[in-house]
Amino acid sequence: MRVTYDSAADLAETLRRAEAAHGQYEEQLGHPDPDWPTWYAQYMVQEQSNTT
Repeated sequence: MRVTYDSAADLAETLRRAEAAHGQYEEQLGHPDPDWPTWYAQYMVQEQSNTT
């Protein structure tokens, strides 16, 4: 799947949503997620395909 954003502002908003969702994930996990870049990337791809 190709992932694109209409603008830097759109990308920034997506990163903010990913940050919030990842914070909840880490709370459930009970510790910091050292592989957060992979988690963010997957979240952002799933969000664009409407599977989050």
